[in-house]
Amino acid sequence: MLMQTHEARLDALRKELGKRGLDGFVIPISDEHMSEYVGGYAQRLAWLTGFGGSAGTAVVLKDKAAMFVDGRYTVQVREQVDGKLYEYQSIMDTSPADWLKANAPEGAKIGYDAWLHSRGWAQGTASALEKIGGELVAVDSNPVDAVWADRPDPSAAVAVIHTDDNAGRSSAEKRAEVADWMKSEGIDATVISALDSIAWLLNIRGEDVERTPVALSYVIAHDDGTAELFIAPEKVTPELTKHLGNAVTLRPRLDFENALGELAGKKVAVDPNFGVAAIFQALENAGAATVAVRDPTILPKAIKNPIEQQGHRDAQARDGAAVTRFLRWLETEAPKGGETELSAAAQLQAFREETGLLKDNSFDTISAAGPHAAIPHYRVDEDSNLPIEPGSVFLCDSGGQYCDGTTDITRTVWIGPGEPSHEQKDRYTRVLKGHIALARQTFPQGTSGMQLDTIARQFLWQAGVDYAHGTGHGVGSFLGVHEGPQRIAKPRGGQAGTDQELMAGMILSNEPGYYKAGDFGIRIENLVLVEERDIPGMEGAWLGFETLTLVPIDRTLVDLDMLTGEEVEWWNEYHARVLEVLAPQLAGEDLAWLEAACEPI
Repeated sequence: MLMQTHEARLDALRKELGKRGLDGFVIPISDEHMSEYVGGYAQRLAWLTGFGGSAGTAVVLKDKAAMFVDGRYTVQVREQVDGKLYEYQSIMDTSPADWLKANAPEGAKIGYDAWLHSRGWAQGTASALEKIGGELVAVDSNPVDAVWADRPDPSAAVAVIHTDDNAGRSSAEKRAEVADWMKSEGIDATVISALDSIAWLLNIRGEDVERTPVALSYVIAHDDGTAELFIAPEKVTPELTKHLGNAVTLRPRLDFENALGELAGKKVAVDPNFGVAAIFQALENAGAATVAVRDPTILPKAIKNPIEQQGHRDAQARDGAAVTRFLRWLETEAPKGGETELSAAAQLQAFREETGLLKDNSFDTISAAGPHAAIPHYRVDEDSNLPIEPGSVFLCDSGGQYCDGTTDITRTVWIGPGEPSHEQKDRYTRVLKGHIALARQTFPQGTSGMQLDTIARQFLWQAGVDYAHGTGHGVGSFLGVHEGPQRIAKPRGGQAGTDQELMAGMILSNEPGYYKAGDFGIRIENLVLVEERDIPGMEGAWLGFETLTLVPIDRTLVDLDMLTGEEVEWWNEYHARVLEVLAPQLAGEDLAWLEAACEPI
């Protein structure tokens, strides 16, 4: 019989830990590639606790347990995880290592799966446990898997070719670039374990992780431009073999750990952010010299070439027309009553699918009514589904995966009848002003996203409010909707990317927000492309943003008296561009709605 309650699952795990002589175990949201989004087979935290967010960790001891999340999930974790079973902890205030040091018994043996954690995490946690005479123990097999009777198998979907017409560069060119880097650094081989890095390097895609078109695999790249791809044989087609060519050796994914042992005496680069502790351990046990350094594909992947840039523009235009049709439908139908978060998400999905080119959503649609809009990364399901009430705020954050680009857009709208409150309009307008300020900003070459973050927050700060997430994340090209190393965010919690300089060709989101717990939430998000700017009279090289996302912004929630002349000018120029690009794709009532939504203010 399957265990249906989270209490029963927690009890089963504790019994399994007892059998193994462990006093506790750490369960992250992670897979063997340190992916942000993971396949169903790796959703151990969701199965154990009920938490549906994309970032979090549970620590289970014999007599207590805790859930650690960041500011995005403060509300969500309390809705989804039983507070009788787990303490709620903010990862920004207390790390799992600190909590273990304070709560684990003296001499405790705490288990962890070395294929799901970074080496730095393992070293830090082991050090914390040593202070109480404890020990961090790498398990031979994951104890959650032992009690998860109906755990799904990893996806068996075949890997597919990402054509040069969309990629803009051949795999051979990319591998040669990586080989040149290795030679310059005196490195013999590089372990590429991040799934999107593998996809980019080899120009392949897959269906193994929902919302992210990647194939479960590993790569060992060598300094002569060759590579070994470790992938399940059933995923390989004759077309893929031909595409990869003679310079890429195909090996079963299960051979990867043994292959690490073949690198004895070699100098091997591993990215500490994506190479799990087990990879470092296997290499070092074999006698290889490891070099902890950023994956050499990360930066070139982030800097989109001209083909990828144009692909993004095409994808945004196509996706923008679908979202515009959805917004017209929403404005027409929601005020009548009867629509829900789920029905709205389904309707948006239908409009995207009608393009005929949608491969997948780029993440689970955040269709958030009323108080759910105050949960930045809310995910609707049958249990949480709320009606979209007339006279309320509705937030929708969504995106699509197309072969030529990945989209991500948030629009917050007022559902009539009636008028928004003064507070709602004030907060919305402050978010809008921050969005416009960032979109208009020019900056000298060498500027990091961290240096730009306050530009989007300034108007909210003036009112004594803020938001607990970053202002912008990188976006892939038919890859991950969250891509590094670039970010626009506060420098806190050791988050990678905030000190990365922004470079022409990078794509980021521009998404300030405001969230009043239990009441309403606001976010306005467009994607932007970093581009070179030739500014007369300015010294040195300068950059700015091209706004890629083209969808009308709701004006009902705007307090026009709060906007400056320059902000009104940006609004009107933006909506003129929206009309120019989207009008040829729409007709009838959709076109009429678009024309009205894009009228100057």
